[in-house]
Amino acid sequence: MKRNIVLTSQDLERLKKLVAEESEFGKAKESKELKALQIELERAHVVEAEQIPSGTITMNSKFLMKHLNSEERTEYSLVYPEDSNFLENKISVMAPIGTAMLGYHEGDEIDWQVPEGTVRLKIEKVLYQPEASGHFEL
Repeated sequence: MKRNIVLTSQDLERLKKLVAEESEFGKAKESKELKALQIELERAHVVEAEQIPSGTITMNSKFLMKHLNSEERTEYSLVYPEDSNFLENKISVMAPIGTAMLGYHEGDEIDWQVPEGTVRLKIEKVLYQPEASGHFEL
């Protein structure tokens, strides 16, 4: 059973626009990543930006992820595709792991399927959330 996710109305609007734009490009219409994001958007509980809980991963949030299999901790940012950068740990919301993190909260754990098996991840801390910092334009 999947947990409920929380999104701001602004993130929902921008992400729906992104999905619509991506859907216009032939093969993108059939992509698993696009379908996964659409499913997440459809099941999200939507609130105004001022009402989003501060420990929730929203677009442009920075968060500390713990890999429970190895105890390794890594800081990531959840970004729009044009801002993604693997070397800077900026994960696109269109990437499977980016879609998986969207709307989840501090303390949530996720089982992630990778070619080597299952990786268990925990969102330890949201280090920066635009809405909690009053940056509603991001």
